[in-house]
Amino acid sequence: MATDDEASRRAGWQLLFKAVKPYGRGVTLGVMAGLLWTAGKVAVPKLTQKAIDNAIVTSKQPLWFWAVMILIAGAIQGTFTGLRRYQAFGVSWRAETDLRQRLYAHLQRLHFAFHDKAQTGQLMARAATDIQQIQQFLTMIPITISNIVTILAITTILFLTNWKLAIVALVALPLINVFAKRFAREVHPASMNLQAELSDYATVVEESITGIRVVKGFGAEPIQYDALTTRAGRVFDRAIVLARIRARFNPVLDFLPAVGLVAVLGYGGWLVINNHLSIGELIAFNVYVTMLIGPLRMTGMLVAQAERAVASSQRIDEIMATAPAIVDRPKAAPLPAGSGEVVFDDVTFGYIAGAAPVLDGFSLHVQPGEAVAIVGATGSGKTTVARLIPRFYDVDAGRIALDGVDIRDLKVTELRKAIGIVFEDTFLFSDTIRGNIAFAEPHAPQDDVERAARLSGAHDFIMNFPEGYDTVIGERGFSLSGGQRQRLALARAILADPRVLILDDATSSVDPTKEHEIREALDEVMRGRTTIVIAHRPATIALADRVVLLEEGHVVAEGTHEGLLETSERYRAVLAQAEALEEELEEAAS
Repeated sequence: MATDDEASRRAGWQLLFKAVKPYGRGVTLGVMAGLLWTAGKVAVPKLTQKAIDNAIVTSKQPLWFWAVMILIAGAIQGTFTGLRRYQAFGVSWRAETDLRQRLYAHLQRLHFAFHDKAQTGQLMARAATDIQQIQQFLTMIPITISNIVTILAITTILFLTNWKLAIVALVALPLINVFAKRFAREVHPASMNLQAELSDYATVVEESITGIRVVKGFGAEPIQYDALTTRAGRVFDRAIVLARIRARFNPVLDFLPAVGLVAVLGYGGWLVINNHLSIGELIAFNVYVTMLIGPLRMTGMLVAQAERAVASSQRIDEIMATAPAIVDRPKAAPLPAGSGEVVFDDVTFGYIAGAAPVLDGFSLHVQPGEAVAIVGATGSGKTTVARLIPRFYDVDAGRIALDGVDIRDLKVTELRKAIGIVFEDTFLFSDTIRGNIAFAEPHAPQDDVERAARLSGAHDFIMNFPEGYDTVIGERGFSLSGGQRQRLALARAILADPRVLILDDATSSVDPTKEHEIREALDEVMRGRTTIVIAHRPATIALADRVVLLEEGHVVAEGTHEGLLETSERYRAVLAQAEALEEELEEAAS
């Protein structure tokens, strides 16, 4: 029975094979070019032998003839060196591009629960460093095959020339196989450790950059620098271990052919003196033995690179083998006609199996065109409600229906296109303002983009920028204020014209003194559209037709904002608590 490590290695090799399989024609052309390169390369010493024996020593043939033949062989070697490398790099880069696209597409398909646990730096390392290791290995395939053929061709020529001298020359070479097996056994775990440390290093860099405001806000630059130094030191240590292993193996590759060369000079010289071997054959023998050094060294490089590539393939296969949890069911239905009726029917859901559920027997019926505000203390499950409607997660029990159909029976892409979300943590891309608003509809007419911006209250501040809608904003939109980012996010949702609009604390980053501006925009956008509002500010909550108070995952009160203020002590307490927390945050910020 195969161990987990053996199964993982096998999966790594299978991924490498699948990566190069579509480009078999390119590999074949590269190998053919390599064979012709080999023919030109191994012909030169033999032609040199003929020139010495037949033109220099005996003058039987003109020297210029052999000189021309050597030049032709050199030209063949040079020409097919270029073609071999072109095909090798062409195949490896195509395979790398294909693998990058496959990995990216798979990451896009993976569910939120996977991304909740995965570290961005680790994923980036796999998409960059690990795939690069695979590319470098694939480049070596045609080159390595031609080197192996070179070794076989040289060995054959040596035995055909003088089998006794060939045995003397090559007697030490079987030891290379012994060392190569030992080298592979040691270098694989070292390669795995190095790749893992590189990923950890990338994680620290990624977190330090994306969290630069937190780092600077707490004056924690020295702490992050120390963390990075620690990770860099571990990378260095693993790299040194790998280098030490290679340093023990590579001298063997240099030394063993040298042993053969000394043996050829000794025994071969005796054969020449006793007229059993010509001077040209002895010189050719020496050249051939010297020519073995390069291919043998490449063999060592191949073993090392193959182990690093397999280690990288194993790490990529870990992701590729992860099945998306949120997928279309067999015979998934297209989105039905409707106006956005949303029904939660006795829904239970928890993020961690075995832990207390976040939602426990939660039921809610939102009529088409109705605006419902969900209010509750921190941890009551408000945001979870917003995440379940577009099927970011699947419920553990109960059902959620959109216009009468269980959302699990709908096609995921159509379901999500029918739902627009404005998150509390607004994310904008490094693109123009127009590109961010038209993110889901990149070919939307400019008039539609501007209409969405006007409805969200963003048009005026956009036009204050010198380049207007063509203004390029920085990463995550941090060059804008929090309120400006949320207005652009709202415009993005409006342009998508969703059947159901979810506002997850969409006014949390807006200055309370200017809240009325975006509130007016929200009032217009929500009119006649099914809307679920996650909010804690009374003015935003008042926009809803109905308010639902959530506590410990189920509804404890519902009614209008004014009605609950009068009848529910718990509702008043939740709003007071939210207001106090907001005041504390404002004081801390000032």
